[in-house]
Amino acid sequence: MEIGGEPIVRVQGLAEAGLSHVPPQYIQPPPNRPQLKTHSSTFNHDTGPPVIDLSEFDPTRRESVRESIGRACREWGAFHVTNHGVPASLLDHVKTVGLTFFNHCPLPDKLKYSCDPTSFASQGYGSKMLLPDQNGVVLDWRDYFDHHTFPLSRRDPDRWPHFPPDYRDAVGSYAHQMKALAQKLLGLISESLGLRSSCIEEAVGELHQNITISYYPPCPQPDLTLGLQPHSDMGVITLLIQDHVGGLQLLKNNHWLTVHPLSDAILVLLADQTEILSNGKYKSAQHRAITNNTQARLSVATFHDPAKAVKISPASELVSESSSPQYREVLYGDYVSSWYTKGPDGKGNINSLLLT
Repeated sequence: MEIGGEPIVRVQGLAEAGLSHVPPQYIQPPPNRPQLKTHSSTFNHDTGPPVIDLSEFDPTRRESVRESIGRACREWGAFHVTNHGVPASLLDHVKTVGLTFFNHCPLPDKLKYSCDPTSFASQGYGSKMLLPDQNGVVLDWRDYFDHHTFPLSRRDPDRWPHFPPDYRDAVGSYAHQMKALAQKLLGLISESLGLRSSCIEEAVGELHQNITISYYPPCPQPDLTLGLQPHSDMGVITLLIQDHVGGLQLLKNNHWLTVHPLSDAILVLLADQTEILSNGKYKSAQHRAITNNTQARLSVATFHDPAKAVKISPASELVSESSSPQYREVLYGDYVSSWYTKGPDGKGNINSLLLT
């Protein structure tokens, strides 16, 4: 049972019950609904976020890679990376164990890992990103499992699924690879701003990493729902992989564009604290997830955030008489609390910090 004595409801259960209509709590208001019937903005490599070949971080190509990353951060706030050093077999493995958990683990066993319904961003198996007492909240058509992976003091594999048997090892290995990649990318992003390679990571401090495996069941009315509502991520940098089904969209020039999955590539999404640190030179990526009525979809998002006690403000090297601070300083813990209180509101949360 969840808060208020209400039975636990998972979206996968609703989908498997064969509903022909979406329950009202999942129906988006008309302005937020995806225009699926007229939507033709699926883009290819040439018109979408850039695909940047990291060449296994070959030092002879660092300058050109850095320039490509800077351009992508200015124009998109997002880019795919290839030849990133993470084994393709591991990318496939973590998606496989995630799908196996959602598709083949019995519901009573899944519920043993349920999130704490009284706390936002709690570890475990859930469906509701926001607390249930928030009036007027429209629910996402999504189930998920959230793992606290770094620092190691936050990691408790006993709270992760036992099924399939290799689930925990897969997530643990994936966490280490994603952290190493995130640190390398933050170095390149810092350099692309004209800063020391270590600048962003020093400002952020020890990275706090969460891995969220999201499962989007088929939806009987995908034109009324969203798998994930429009938002920019609150932390520093997000690394995302998705299966072949696709459904992630980015907002570009006021149009929602569907990002086609690229085999073995990882999608990099700049998050709000990087926008602040860059003093607005780079923008965090606003994104959402749409649903479909035929196939389940899975994605794995790896979030890298500051500790809640860290204060974030524009990098001093990017502030001068001719370039005043664009954002007020914020305690990251306060930012997180505000984000979950207000809910995912496009870029409204970070825009509330603007000074001009």
